[in-house]
Amino acid sequence: MTFLAVGIDISQHTLDVALCPAKGQAIVLGSFPNNPSGFEKLNNVLSKSLRRHHAEGIHVVMEPTGGYEQPLALFAYRRDWVISLPNPRQVRDWARGSGIRAKTDRVDACVLAQYAAAQKPPPWKPLPEEVAQLEALLERREDLTAMLRQERNRRHALKARGTYQGVVAQSLEDSISRLEQEVAAIDQAIREHLDAHPHLKECAKQLQTVPGIGKRNGLFIMVLLYRWSTLTNNQGSSKGLTAYVGLDPLPYESGHSVRKRRCISRQGNRRVRHKLFMGALGGVRGHNPLRDFYQRLVGRGKAKKLALVAAARKILVWAWAVFRDNTTFNPQQATAR
Repeated sequence: MTFLAVGIDISQHTLDVALCPAKGQAIVLGSFPNNPSGFEKLNNVLSKSLRRHHAEGIHVVMEPTGGYEQPLALFAYRRDWVISLPNPRQVRDWARGSGIRAKTDRVDACVLAQYAAAQKPPPWKPLPEEVAQLEALLERREDLTAMLRQERNRRHALKARGTYQGVVAQSLEDSISRLEQEVAAIDQAIREHLDAHPHLKECAKQLQTVPGIGKRNGLFIMVLLYRWSTLTNNQGSSKGLTAYVGLDPLPYESGHSVRKRRCISRQGNRRVRHKLFMGALGGVRGHNPLRDFYQRLVGRGKAKKLALVAAARKILVWAWAVFRDNTTFNPQQATAR
């Protein structure tokens, strides 16, 4: 099937669009409003281009831009376009490697179109609606928790200096009280959402049987696994998932003299990696296969931090097996392996 490669540079109000035929340079199609009427105009233009270039489908590549791309992505998905949302850094590195150094909205659209034609990045699919709603609740709770922590730190600092009084003190107390109420409201909304979707509640309960996964990080990991399952039609490998999260090893060697310390790629979601690492930090303190795995690595001379990163990776692999097979964690089977 022949696809018409389309690159779209997205801002809050506009869409700069370019296409790249199978053989030829990128062609700028112009700018469109980033709203439903603009989407329809873009659809009409691309339909004509599809017939003109004798293509059978449309492959749109957009860079994630803080959510501004989501309405267009959903619009395109409903019309059976292939959508890709690659990492912006990967696209920029590819552009530099191709000799493209300029950066404007139109140039970026052309780069994305050429990237689509040359690299054919994997397709994106939206999360199930109930999982997307849960993700929004979890992200809002994280934001509120961060603000609450900042306000409490300010209160502690003022008390240490002996200046916690007057209008400033009252303002901080009001802010902390309001944020605590909002966090409690979000927690209640999350509980009600899980009650309204029993399959999510059951999945979360199954994941919590994995060492290192509890109530604090379990829902985040569940959303991650749903996204990986959606992207791979539930056929993805644990190795691919590890790379998707950014926990895959990144060796740096050249010849006989260049030997840098190994690290992880850090290509995925930093927040999820943090949740997994903290889960490993707590999980290795219990009596479970994760602790045995950690102690074996330390006993072989591995650094403790490296062993914890490996334990975080092990949690992810176990969690994917539990999620994929719709079962609970089996300690005996994990120990045998």
